Amino acid sequence: MTRLFILLQYVIPQHGLSRCIGYFARSEIPWLKNFLIKQFDAIYKIDWAAADRKAPQQYVSFNDFFTRALAADARPLTGHIVSPADGLVSVTGQIKHQRAIQAKGHDYSIPQLLGEPLPESFNNGSFLTIYLAPSDYHRVHFPQSGTLQTARYIPGALFSVNQTTAMQVPGLFTRNERLVLHLTSAEGDYYLVLIGAMIVAGIQPFWETQPFQAQHPIDKPMQGLMVDQGQEAGRFLLGSTAILITAQPQQWCVSPDSTIKMGQALAN
Repeated sequence: MTRLFILLQYVIPQHGLSRCIGYFARSEIPWLKNFLIKQFDAIYKIDWAAADRKAPQQYVSFNDFFTRALAADARPLTGHIVSPADGLVSVTGQIKHQRAIQAKGHDYSIPQLLGEPLPESFNNGSFLTIYLAPSDYHRVHFPQSGTLQTARYIPGALFSVNQTTAMQVPGLFTRNERLVLHLTSAEGDYYLVLIGAMIVAGIQPFWETQPFQAQHPIDKPMQGLMVDQGQEAGRFLLGSTAILITAQPQQWCVSPDSTIKMGQALAN
């Protein structure tokens, strides 16, 4: 079954399927969006207590629900570098030869992921990957205060990013569409990378009202825009994965296969 699941991802029209499902996810027809939200809730057991709006009827579409905001006090910031998202820690590690681990038996080129050479200051840095399951909160936040230097959107494939696919598809994160944010902070530079995935497949950065259209690469100079720790960086319309890459070596205080929340301390 695993091999069939992976094979299907290679042969199905990933973007066409995502656009089709996205049509329904964007629908504002009350009975349809309420039905979709309730069915999703029945399967994934949404934590309504943490949400700012606590009933399906309060959302204008499934997408509005999926990218829902949390209550103001739901995710306190508890460390000098905090988790950018809710999810499962897939892997942590140290950068070696400008490569990072994807899953057991697979690694990938960080410059290929970023779409640019990796600065030498990152040669002894660290990385941490968080997988966001469908039931998770799907906004991604800045783990440290700093200045946003550049933003790069890279169109790509839309493979699933679950652990099964990560273990079977070489260079998965360098194949999929992604948003690469390069920041400087008081503790050194870091990259925050949002990886898109199959189905609705949308990455919406904080400065836009709609997700990227997956057609053309975009390089956007951000001119040292100041951002605060915990400020929203972007959101996923289904999916996905967030990767944090730091120039400074980190002693991560979370381990692979652990569940974390946005705002939780990541390093000692």
